[in-house]
Amino acid sequence: MKKFLIQLAAISRFVGDTIRYVFKGPFEFRELTRQCYLIGYRSFFLIGFTSFIAGIVFTRQSRPSLASFGAESWLPSLVSQAVVRSLGPLITALICAGKLGSNIGAELGSMRVSEQIDAMEVSGTRPFSYLVVTRVIAATMMLPILVMYADTIALLGSYMMVNMINKSSFQLFVNEVAVSVTYLDIFSSLVKSAIFGFAIGIVGCYAGYNTSGGTTGVGRAANTAVVVSMVFIFVIDLVSLQFINLFRTT
Repeated sequence: MKKFLIQLAAISRFVGDTIRYVFKGPFEFRELTRQCYLIGYRSFFLIGFTSFIAGIVFTRQSRPSLASFGAESWLPSLVSQAVVRSLGPLITALICAGKLGSNIGAELGSMRVSEQIDAMEVSGTRPFSYLVVTRVIAATMMLPILVMYADTIALLGSYMMVNMINKSSFQLFVNEVAVSVTYLDIFSSLVKSAIFGFAIGIVGCYAGYNTSGGTTGVGRAANTAVVVSMVFIFVIDLVSLQFINLFRTT
């Protein structure tokens, strides 16, 4: 219990330092831009391909259930709500947790065990702001953009499957989606994805920045970043669902 409380205090202090340095200059705009490029642009193909397949599979799996009740025409509405509310943010966050979390943990961990971070601290270059804050901000900023991209690709895959089955027009599909998806769905999805990005960035940076034990510690940091990030994603998704349902019922 004592070890757990000490670890919890260290994590809380790390999060507090990150938030404090966000509002404290100088800002590393060049490094922030580079991290946004690495997180966003280089993840487009993987997230797009996965979202496209997920949209096709979810549509294919949902159709028999609706058809048994004679409600096959509700398929675009069902898929659009599922994709925007949960499926798109969850798929994007899990992919980024595996790709981004492990990358941040391994990169910062290797810098820690090779004493590069110590050298930066001695030279007065403020490594925490340069290495941690930029990655956390970039992850928080890019996740909502990636989620909007993933939702669009998933709905495109869903339309292709619906068109293959029912030969429905693209305009009819878009109209059904526009009627079903509300501004609350879009806003809550973007806010939730930003929290996902913040959690992934914090966990990956904490695991890498506090690495010890040589090369073995680097592998352990990358593994910890991925596993803990995924756990946090599901917990945040569950908690956010309860808050969003409160707004929907009022």
